[in-house]
Amino acid sequence: MFCSGCGQVLAQGQSFCPQCGRPAAPAPPISQFPPVPPVPGLEFQLADYAGKVKALAIVWFVYAGLSLLMGLAGLAFVKEFFSGGFGPWMQGPQPPTWILPMVMHFAWIFVVIRAGLAALTGWGLLQRTEWGRILAIIVAFLSLLRFPLGTALGIWTLLMLLGYRNSTLYQQL
Repeated sequence: MFCSGCGQVLAQGQSFCPQCGRPAAPAPPISQFPPVPPVPGLEFQLADYAGKVKALAIVWFVYAGLSLLMGLAGLAFVKEFFSGGFGPWMQGPQPPTWILPMVMHFAWIFVVIRAGLAALTGWGLLQRTEWGRILAIIVAFLSLLRFPLGTALGIWTLLMLLGYRNSTLYQQL
């Protein structure tokens, strides 16, 4: 215990300071000190980051489903349009008959690959694998051109997975 006036060391039970004569204040009991709040540590950050990665994975699954549905709807519209199902607008010269099936096959493959990559990205992030993180970064860059949903999802993914702190947290998961 120390004197509050001059800083002199006081012996246990001494009621006055021998140097300045100031009365010594009794030390408060331990129970009067407020409890120290816990400081969030790595476990808190990991739990928070794990929740964010899970939400990101679920959004990738939703994006895969929407991509597949919109792609199928677009392909159905194009097929119906070029088959003459929309009225007299297609009265002019027609493209050769082999072009439309070829373009439709390539478009179908493109739609399935895009939806499959998005679903695989969601699965990899949900399982917290390293290949899932790498695939998510690659697919996020490719999705930046798909305005507005692909752009927003790509930016969110890149913000969540790039950087030293985020890569360290992801490896800890």
